[in-house]
Amino acid sequence: MRNSLPGLRDEYNADFVIVNGENAAAGYGVTAGVVTELMDAGADCITTGNHVWAHREAGDLLERNDKVLRPANYPPDSPGLGANVYRTQGDQKVGVINLLGRVFMDAADCPFRVGRGLVEQVADDCDAILVDFHAEATSEKAAMAFYLDGLVTAVMGTHTHVQTADEQILPKGTAFISDVGMTGPAGTIIGVKPEIVIRRFLSGMPVRFEVPKGGPAMLSAVLIETIPGAIYANAIRRLQILTDSADEVS
Repeated sequence: MRNSLPGLRDEYNADFVIVNGENAAAGYGVTAGVVTELMDAGADCITTGNHVWAHREAGDLLERNDKVLRPANYPPDSPGLGANVYRTQGDQKVGVINLLGRVFMDAADCPFRVGRGLVEQVADDCDAILVDFHAEATSEKAAMAFYLDGLVTAVMGTHTHVQTADEQILPKGTAFISDVGMTGPAGTIIGVKPEIVIRRFLSGMPVRFEVPKGGPAMLSAVLIETIPGAIYANAIRRLQILTDSADEVS
């Protein structure tokens, strides 16, 4: 990704780039080094998910860097922010809200109520509001999108690592996709060496997941166009770019 993102920003004239860094540090969570790498590549904001606390340094990192978000529906005493407002290169204000689903996931506060409350807090101060809903169930993600339809610019699902083909503009103007997809090595099982995952299914025993190095890679993303002067989205487009080397999108 560090080599691909700058060119993509120029090609699509992207004003603001959100990267979900949930699995950026060798498959689990984020570290200060990874955050620096992603920011240097062109990320304006980094969202996370249920692995955000995988590294001991995560708490201090989120307290120091307001461009890295953790799910807003974690307990209020959790380090860092779950939402923030940023300025784009074109001097527009973009609100970003990071939420965690509850179906098949760790315990968390209600993402619907927390998300709606945060939208109401930032609505008057934003030209666009983008929601990263890190959740397992497609139904929960779709419910969130319809719940916030007309109130936010986009609801983008993350977590399952597989890009879905259901991108759409909902009736009241909110863009939605169930899952943006994964950036990482191609020819894997959600980013992990296939033989390791197969061994786990066959044996029922815990195994250490490994992310392969080198080889073909993929970058998954969505491009969202907004309507100037309105909170609504004008279009949403899936992107999936394949390269010969994982180092090009790592």
